[in-house]
Amino acid sequence: MDGIDLVELVRQALFAGLVVVAPALVVAFVVGGLMGLVQAATGIHEQVVGLVPRLVAIAATLVALAPWMLERMAEFVRTSAGGGP
Repeated sequence: MDGIDLVELVRQALFAGLVVVAPALVVAFVVGGLMGLVQAATGIHEQVVGLVPRLVAIAATLVALAPWMLERMAEFVRTSAGGGP
């Protein structure tokens, strides 16, 4: 494996990781923004009020999308190892 192949493999790994983690990040941003609006509207500025719903939403997202995430990562490993389509 020469340098160009290694750079391409690292690029593919970074892209695959970004695709896998993107849904959880989007959910965290949306829930965090909504909780920020709720906190601003109610005047409650306790950090736990914003943290707990975000953690619950991220956990639910990870549980719901775990099979898809594992399949994407397994597909990346298979293609990078040269054993798959």
